[in-house]
Order: sequence, then C-alpha cells, then structure tokens
Amino acid sequence: MARALGIAGHDVVALQEGDYQALEVAARAALRVDSVLVVVGGDGMVHLGAQLAREKNVPLGVIPAGTGNDLARHVGLPLGSISQATEHLITALGGDPRQIDLGIATSQSGVEHPFACVFSAGFDALVNERANSIRFPKGRHRYTLALLIELAKLRPIPYTLTIDGVKETGSYLLVAVANSQSFGGGMKVTPEASLVDGKLDVFTLDPLSRLAFLRIYPRVFKGLHVTDRRVHIRQARSVRVESPGVVAYADGERLEALPLEVTVEPMRVSVFA
Repeated sequence: MARALGIAGHDVVALQEGDYQALEVAARAALRVDSVLVVVGGDGMVHLGAQLAREKNVPLGVIPAGTGNDLARHVGLPLGSISQATEHLITALGGDPRQIDLGIATSQSGVEHPFACVFSAGFDALVNERANSIRFPKGRHRYTLALLIELAKLRPIPYTLTIDGVKETGSYLLVAVANSQSFGGGMKVTPEASLVDGKLDVFTLDPLSRLAFLRIYPRVFKGLHVTDRRVHIRQARSVRVESPGVVAYADGERLEALPLEVTVEPMRVSVFA
C-alpha cells in the first residue's frame, strides 16, 4: 500500500508499532499541517484516525483491512481487497475530501473520546468486549459468536438518559448512540443515521426474552428490526448516558465507565472517500 502511494507521487511515512498506544504517539509526532493521515485496519484504527485527524486538523484516508470496517461500509469504500482500496484512495486524493460529523463522548473529568461510528453502552458493549477476546472466527461471525455467549446472561440494565436536556429512566437491553449506520461488521442498528446531518441517532431496545432477541437479531443486518415495537430510535444533539458499573465502547474500542456525555461535532473531519 505504501509503495503504491509512493509510485503515485505521494511522500509516504509508514508507521508500524507494537501496540495501539505506541502507534498513537508515533502518528501524532509524524503529522504535519499538510499531512493526510491514512489508517490501515478496521474501525479501531478508524477510531484512532478520527481522534488524531480532529486533534491535528488533517484529512483522513482509510484502507479497510479489519474485522468490522463499518465506517468503510458507510462511505462506500471497497472491502476485501487492500489493493483495490488503495487504488480508490489514490483516486480520491486527486479530488476534495468530504466532511463528516464526529461523535464525542466526554467523561465527568472532561476527557474527550471522539468516535466515527457508534457509541454503545449495554448488552451491545458486553458483546463487543467478548468479541475482542475471540480470535476465531473473523468478521461478523466473531460478533455473532460473542452475542450467543453473552445471550446466556441476557438481562435488562437500568439507565438514566438525558436526551437534549430531557431526563428519562428505563431498563433496556441495548443502548447505542450512533453517528453512522452500523457497527459489529454490518449490523445496521440505526439504518437511517447520517454522517452529515449534525445529529446523533439514539437507539434503545426494550427488555425481551432470549427467543424474541434471537428473532430480531438477523433482521439487524438489513435494518429491518426497526419495525419492531420494542425498538426505539430518536435523533438528538446531546445524550448523557448513566448506569452504574457499565463500561462504554465506541468504534469497537473500550472507553471508560459511565456516565458519559455524548455530543456531535458537525462536519468535523475531512475524509478522502
């Protein structure tokens, strides 16, 4: 990929480190005002890329080569071939990048966690944590296996949600605040979500039996679950999510325990896609 970009006339600085934190430090040090940050991987790498692109005010390029690749799906990047994705990027670099919204999850201490796709805090986050510990199978099947394992412990969780200043309490199985349509390798949890509307889509799922959950689950991959009366999706610009002992995820990356305030920054990052 780096060689192809170089042949196309671009000055490439290739970075590879042993862990996520070391790569973040190296990338931050390498970025200049005229840089384009290209990340190669899945949504975890997109998560890092979105954070650094926002921080350094540089455009972002994505070569999808990970498990979920949900941002890539949303913006129409070719999947399954690094060479095709690289050709796509080289073509895109010849034009203007597109602006997309970012979600920001902020802790009580003021720590900001930018994300591109979906913030999750519930059964969905538990599945994500389980999926991250599974090495086989790959892709969406890893999330399906993780879901089946966690399904054995399925129970509703009490939440306090403050949506655009209006507080409510309830017990839900899933809570997600989405900037894009999908997570978990193509699960279209909020199929009408947009990266360019300046809004977040707030998804909640009422308590239901394991059997009912298994009936709804396959419909998520086509976004057909939204017709179920126990599925609720609302749009907002800010959402405070509270629940004791629940750890939140975003773009498949572990953040920290609730409460967290989730907001949107419209048209915050440029993406070559």
